[in-house]
Amino acid sequence: MSETAAETLSMNEPTSKPHRAMSDEQLISMLVDRARSEGLQLTGEGGLLQQLTKRVLESALEGEITDHLGYDRHDPAGKNSGNSRNGTRTKTVVTDVGPVEVRVPRDVAGTFEPQLVRKRQRRLSGVDEMVLSLSAKGLTHGEIAAHLAEVYGAQVSKQTISTITDKVMDGMAEWQNRPLDRVYPVVFVDAINVKIRDGHVANRPIYLVMAVTVEGHRDILGIWAGDGGEGAKHWLAVLTELKNRGVDDVLMLVCDGLKGLPQAVEAVWPRTIVQTCVIHLLRNSFRYAARQDWDKIARALKPVYTAPTEEASLERFYEFSEVWGRKYPAIVRLWETSWSEFVPFLAFDVEIRKVICSTNAIESVNARIRKAVRARGHFPNETAALKCVFMALMSLDPTGKGRKRWTMRWKAPLNAFQIAFEGRLTPANL
Repeated sequence: MSETAAETLSMNEPTSKPHRAMSDEQLISMLVDRARSEGLQLTGEGGLLQQLTKRVLESALEGEITDHLGYDRHDPAGKNSGNSRNGTRTKTVVTDVGPVEVRVPRDVAGTFEPQLVRKRQRRLSGVDEMVLSLSAKGLTHGEIAAHLAEVYGAQVSKQTISTITDKVMDGMAEWQNRPLDRVYPVVFVDAINVKIRDGHVANRPIYLVMAVTVEGHRDILGIWAGDGGEGAKHWLAVLTELKNRGVDDVLMLVCDGLKGLPQAVEAVWPRTIVQTCVIHLLRNSFRYAARQDWDKIARALKPVYTAPTEEASLERFYEFSEVWGRKYPAIVRLWETSWSEFVPFLAFDVEIRKVICSTNAIESVNARIRKAVRARGHFPNETAALKCVFMALMSLDPTGKGRKRWTMRWKAPLNAFQIAFEGRLTPANL
């Protein structure tokens, strides 16, 4: 039954014109119809897809040994050639359609090295890609193993899955040390906390830097693991590393208002303007107010950060202080302390204002990372945490549509940056 259905794939080259003109669609239709008529399932154990995969692999392997030996099976030219076929050995490989048992040809001299299914290889590349994709979505190794067993009937151990995901660390090291552009219009910095079990489970920061290139593309510049709470001292080391990798100039850096960060930025890029996220400033304000006053405070502060100029914003802030300063003096002090990092965006037109007034651009990336991290709970060590974050970042835009949206969204702001910063983005300054 199954042999008959699969034999079609290994038919010799037809001699009649109608057969030679058969399209791929017709061939597939013929195989499916024959399988159904003989009661053969398309998928599952022993199904048509598994048998076709087996025939394709074995046919390709036969072609490889033919190329290696230099003559076809049963060809007299191979007589006394010094090397010949020596039967086959059977091995099972895990594929996207489940485990497939294939016969791998051997040669007498033992010099044949198959490339499609290499020696000691037990998985085809599609399985590795699937494991990495599932891991990037936050699934644990046990969950991935269960998924592969349930859907594909493939038995892949947790240790094997760990080995597959460990391969990304080599790519991560190369990515983390790659040369960077000499200038970026905007850089967003932030940190997210992950739970790492180092003696005991504790929160550790993962530092993330995201830039917008002069072409309007999103570029994650790197990720770093901290050893405690988020601190300006560690940010200084991160920014210094970025400069050593080639970043000579950053026009604006947007952050969440961390104390000491502006001084760290100035030490690395003296001309960079530091902008505090307005949304973070509002959230921090609510910490000092009773919940029933949050809406009132938000309405009272809106004229401050939507004012047309810094002078107008200062007037609106004085009005806010007169109304709310006595009840919530801590909110007033918070804004006074953050004022020099709050006001820079007010000096620009609306095209620049709307993209630098908050860290929303990097928050969308953080949301994807948090989703993957939350699914894992906590990590045994720093390396495991960085691996999870890295894989989440690499799977941010699988279709490429996000890249197009970014380019369109940043087209107008980048034109405004060119004018506002007097040519610091021109090729002559790159």
